[in-house]
Amino acid sequence: MSTNKIALVTGGSRGLGKNMALSLARKDIDVVLTYHSKKEEAAAVVAEIESQGRKAAALQLDASNIGSFDEFFDQVKTTLGDTFGANKFDFLVNNAGTGLYAMFAETTEAQFDDMMNIHLKGPYFLTQKALSLLNDGGRIINISSGLARFANPGSSAYASMKGAIEVLTRYQAKELGARGIAVNVVAPGAIETDFGGGRVRDNKEINDQLASATALGRVGLPDDIGPVVAFLCTEDAKWVNAQRLEASGGMFL
Repeated sequence: MSTNKIALVTGGSRGLGKNMALSLARKDIDVVLTYHSKKEEAAAVVAEIESQGRKAAALQLDASNIGSFDEFFDQVKTTLGDTFGANKFDFLVNNAGTGLYAMFAETTEAQFDDMMNIHLKGPYFLTQKALSLLNDGGRIINISSGLARFANPGSSAYASMKGAIEVLTRYQAKELGARGIAVNVVAPGAIETDFGGGRVRDNKEINDQLASATALGRVGLPDDIGPVVAFLCTEDAKWVNAQRLEASGGMFL
């Protein structure tokens, strides 16, 4: 069986998830990444990881479709054996997600349910179903947001789910500690990606406003986040558990 550590990163084909996958590979960790629809982009990330000398695979997953998870983990089992010579993996990174910008008074039930399914219910049950394939002594990293700490109008539904994920993380850490599994949250601040339609990246006014509210004087880039996730999957972070690590450059201090 493989002795290499293996990470499963949801939403690993682009943006922050892509950077997380590449950062893990730089720590000599093999990667299974998921994509929702961008198969070619996912294949390019796999190729880049393989060019670094690590093993990688990409699987399709709708992280909001709880009914698909049993079939997904059947695929994970097959992939672990075929690509990695393993029957379990070590690190789960719950990164997949979409943004929503809608004022509280205008948010619809359908929008709320979308946010709940992809950011709370999805990770809750995906992690539950992953437990039988996760090695004892492994790690779970949940992705939250700076918006769970500070309030920026228009993010009430999204941020509420992230706040719930932060509470869930503490419960997971408490209940999975007997297996030596540590569970932590990484909470990015504003990042230049295509997330939320690329608002932070492409709208200069928003970018400038957020940069001025950040102690380090700029908004974040994907490479400010991926290495934090990778660090939590190393032995250097073995005693970090049930913590919220905000990687925001010091926003709204």
